[in-house]
Amino acid sequence: MALSVSRRTLLAGTAASAVLPFVHLPEARAAKPGYLTFGLSSFPPTIAPWANTGTAAGTVKLMIYRGLTSYGPDGALRPELAESWRQVGATGWEFKLRDATFHNGQKFTSADVKWTLEQVAADSSTAHFRNQFRDAEAIETPDDRTVRIIMKSPVSMLPEWMASYHMPIISRSSARGTFVGAGPFMIKSQERGVAIELEPFANFHRKGLPKLKGLRAVAYADENLRVAALRSGDVDLIEYVPWQAMDAITKDPALSLDSVDGAFMFLVFNGTRAPFNDPRVRKAVAHAIKRDELVKAAFFGRGSALQQLPIAESAPFYNREFKDGWRYDAALAKKLLAEAGHPNGFSCSLLSTAQYGMHKDTAEVVQQHLAAVGIKVELNMPDWATRVALGNKGQYDMAVMGTAADSNDPDGLASFIDGSLSPSYVRSAGLSVPRITELLAKGRAEFDQAKRRDIYREVERLAIQEAPMVGLTWRSQGYAMRKQVSGFKNMPGALTFYSGMTFETADVS
Repeated sequence: MALSVSRRTLLAGTAASAVLPFVHLPEARAAKPGYLTFGLSSFPPTIAPWANTGTAAGTVKLMIYRGLTSYGPDGALRPELAESWRQVGATGWEFKLRDATFHNGQKFTSADVKWTLEQVAADSSTAHFRNQFRDAEAIETPDDRTVRIIMKSPVSMLPEWMASYHMPIISRSSARGTFVGAGPFMIKSQERGVAIELEPFANFHRKGLPKLKGLRAVAYADENLRVAALRSGDVDLIEYVPWQAMDAITKDPALSLDSVDGAFMFLVFNGTRAPFNDPRVRKAVAHAIKRDELVKAAFFGRGSALQQLPIAESAPFYNREFKDGWRYDAALAKKLLAEAGHPNGFSCSLLSTAQYGMHKDTAEVVQQHLAAVGIKVELNMPDWATRVALGNKGQYDMAVMGTAADSNDPDGLASFIDGSLSPSYVRSAGLSVPRITELLAKGRAEFDQAKRRDIYREVERLAIQEAPMVGLTWRSQGYAMRKQVSGFKNMPGALTFYSGMTFETADVS
């Protein structure tokens, strides 16, 4: 079923529509084998395919859409709507397409890929990958099963880009204002601000999948109600397991917890406003925060300090020399503020949300720590949909953010530090460091891994100095489920928010 304009308007909703005013949803009860009820952390502001509006929306997109490539449960890049791909010349990639069908019954062809990329790159587009695909020189469709994407310069990361849940291929035959995908599930019905009912797509290209007979995504904005719904059997599976509940869930013989470290918390800034247009002030903020206290207060010890760019220690691109780059040092913070002309500090606002405890608790701890160096912070904590909207419009001084990178490759960090990209709530507003943009472009154009490591080392050195974002903590990210659920997996590292991909193999006994 396509998502129409009227549906999208409903999804965008008001603040009230994103918060559920109930303690119990009897209609959400999970009882029938083969039918899974999933506890979402938030009702999606929109599930338009190419927009970035948060991970709850991304999870739903992974149910109904698919891209040319995707990630397997082990995190490895795999074929999806494309069967294979190869480099063509210095700047091109050729994808051989599989025999697949959209939800409207139309065959998937190269023309759909071309149309999708043209929509993403259009002048009026608000797509997450708009800037990247505006660098496409040509999109060639020599036949229905072949598409060539020729870029203006070499892009080693293009197959990874096509795996993003912000880059699904949509049928060019979609009625105006609708988006028809080729994912394992179709939208059957919706209840505004409450739930989305999905049914399996019989012609999904992976034979025998999906296994589920039905899937219902119910929004429990209150994290405690989300856990209570799981423990009572109202739902089978929940996302965003609150950290204070993880021990109890682990000890419950009826439940299982699947958690990974890959998501992280950080601060972004409004670079169009003083004083955050000054890197010395941004660095002062970075050095004013006691991250170990933040891990204890917001994540009950299930995390670790993040004092550099969020590159995992196990990754080949990790740079140990920067591990203390944004260490706590109140004296240095005060010195930097004085050098920037604020010896007595200043007042500002901090945007977060009360809808997620981790965001609320992080904001409150940051507020306390900044007060100690003279920065007086007023908190603004609306519902999630409003927080996203304010972030996209750049209507804040500082903001708390929490997510995971676009991929486990360091190019996945571009979303957070490349100020040349389209405005996004995950990135500092109006804050550009041209040299970082140049280096990121150089890194994605380089195919030699040793040379890429050198490039990203320089990116990180500059990021520590310029602070286009400020890392706070790594956090454990968990899904919890009834023991009767099988086939669903929390994917590794930065791909934890791609775990919705595994709904295609999930089942309930």
